[in-house]
Amino acid sequence: MITLKINGQDFSVDVDPATPLLWVIRDYAGLTGTKFGCGIAQCGACTVHLNGNPIRSCITPAQLAVGQEITTIEGIAPGDGALHPVQQAWIDEQVPQCGYCQSGQIMAAAALLEGNPAPSDADIDTAMAGIICRCGTYPRIRKGIKRAALAISASREEAGNG
Repeated sequence: MITLKINGQDFSVDVDPATPLLWVIRDYAGLTGTKFGCGIAQCGACTVHLNGNPIRSCITPAQLAVGQEITTIEGIAPGDGALHPVQQAWIDEQVPQCGYCQSGQIMAAAALLEGNPAPSDADIDTAMAGIICRCGTYPRIRKGIKRAALAISASREEAGNG
């Protein structure tokens, strides 16, 4: 039995500690926004945050996440009914086409903006490398990240934290 903190909630699950975190999130916690893409950490569809850092949950043993904060796409919004700025930017810029990779894209973008609120194109390319979009919406992804960066900056200035 292991206990994981996912989106601020404790989940005690009876799984082999080597079970990929992805399957604990989806099958035991019932949070299906995180997607299975390749199972070998090559596509990024399974990206979640572990203590704020993006990881590939398809290859991360659940045991490695014990005692750490796991955030999925369902938990990234502030909790007041509003969307995370990256989620809102994705809607405003009409980023998704098929949408399958989008939870991974959003999680990677949110982590980027947490550490770098004004990323350059090169910063975006580096942070988003390995999150594959089979539909090729990369220009819209870049626009979405830049729009979210502006929204985050404006929000911080409004709150007096800019």
